Amino acid sequence: MRTETAPKRHIRHDTPDSAAAFVHLAGLADGPERQALRDEVVRAWLPMAKRIAGKYRGRGESIEDLTQVAALGLVKSVDRYDPDRGDAFESYAVPTIVGEIKRHFRDHMWALHVPRRVQEGRNRVRVAMKELAPTLSGRRPTIAEMAEQAHLTEDEVRSGLEALDSFAALSLDAELPGGDGGRTLADTLGAPDAGFDRVVDREAVRPALRRLPEREQTILYLRFFCDMTQSCIAERLSISQMHVSRLLSSCCASLREEVLADASSRRAVAERDRPARRGRVADRVSVAGRLPNPPVNGRPA
Repeated sequence: MRTETAPKRHIRHDTPDSAAAFVHLAGLADGPERQALRDEVVRAWLPMAKRIAGKYRGRGESIEDLTQVAALGLVKSVDRYDPDRGDAFESYAVPTIVGEIKRHFRDHMWALHVPRRVQEGRNRVRVAMKELAPTLSGRRPTIAEMAEQAHLTEDEVRSGLEALDSFAALSLDAELPGGDGGRTLADTLGAPDAGFDRVVDREAVRPALRRLPEREQTILYLRFFCDMTQSCIAERLSISQMHVSRLLSSCCASLREEVLADASSRRAVAERDRPARRGRVADRVSVAGRLPNPPVNGRPA
């Protein structure tokens, strides 16, 4: 009569036989004795956790941190393992530790928060590229080939490819590829342009300027665009320098008051028409003595 024997489990040097210890641990109540036995079991299996952590070396995280994460997964495995189920501890602990390491990469190693579906798509795209590489004679697989291999849509493959290059942020001090003269990424970034504020001010004050009397327009033009002194303006217009000074002050004050009043009116209308966006309307009009660009053909703008 033929008898069947259970297949022997492969025993590694870092997988001790702790079956009896787990049975004993399951029968102990919380207390110093159970804590001491639990710590002993964790120490016995710690080399296995370190081996698993070593498989993820070189992926942007230090081996010390990976070992800590793997040890955390091992502790969770020891606490949750039930020997009555009949499965070997190793078959339960390995997926738990691997899952803890992958979760660490997913939650802590990305420079920016990326949706989990994109992260999973990235992993499937990476695996598909590795599987297709030996069959393509050195060429890069197409989007359609990767989609078929990974069982994804082409749009999902494109998102996964973008995520492959988005795991870590690029330093602004990094030199641009193919560049010369030490040109960095920071050199290509734009900066706030004060010209936009000038455009807003210019367009805001334009209607008010047109409503000024011709003499006041001329005084503003000569003072701010021709850079003439008040004395020269007074001599040119045959009026006193004090009169020029008063006209300049009154013109600037009236322009500022009119433009700001118009901005407040437009803001009130916008808030009334769009109550859901109340408080988000912001007028960036700021006259405060600034005047529009030089006039065209001798006339103020």
